Amino acid sequence: MPAAPRPRDRNAQPGKVRIIGGTHRGRRVDVPPLPGLRPTPDRVRETLFNWLGQDLGGASTFEAWAGTGVLTLEARSRGASLCVAVDRNPAVVRALRASASRLGLDPIETKTGDAQACLEGEVRRFDVIFADPPFADDPWPRFLPLAASRLAPHGRIYAEAGHPLDIPPALHLVRQARAGGVHYHLLAAAGS
Repeated sequence: MPAAPRPRDRNAQPGKVRIIGGTHRGRRVDVPPLPGLRPTPDRVRETLFNWLGQDLGGASTFEAWAGTGVLTLEARSRGASLCVAVDRNPAVVRALRASASRLGLDPIETKTGDAQACLEGEVRRFDVIFADPPFADDPWPRFLPLAASRLAPHGRIYAEAGHPLDIPPALHLVRQARAGGVHYHLLAAAGS
């Protein structure tokens, strides 16, 4: 299945994406020219952080399939204290580290490897888990229950896909929206 097109972002510059909130609002993040890299557009991030709340002071986040890491950088800009970002592409991870350093958003914990394996190996709990895998992949049946098991009390999972997701019993849908071919969901542990 071909990748769903991203909604057009009026504020985008070629090779750049901007942080839209927090202490580093308006700063630009370099987007490495790698095939398949699709940064979450401004308007989708704006909706997401309206759902999560603008201030993530003291929060812990985990970004699976980080790509540019813009969700992690956005969370740091909004006060998150622990940010873990994972991608299997070493060039992407190096670019994310360089962006964090250049913007003064260190420390960010980066890992090169399989996102699900890294999350599986985690013993920490996270307030927000961001998941935006390649749309051609279908990690959701395994990933969503795993992510639910790594949530802190009252934590949230942000999931972005090319189609609406089937929500497993361990989770419930808090919010969802669509922008072009992008379906995005905010999930919480069942009963929370």
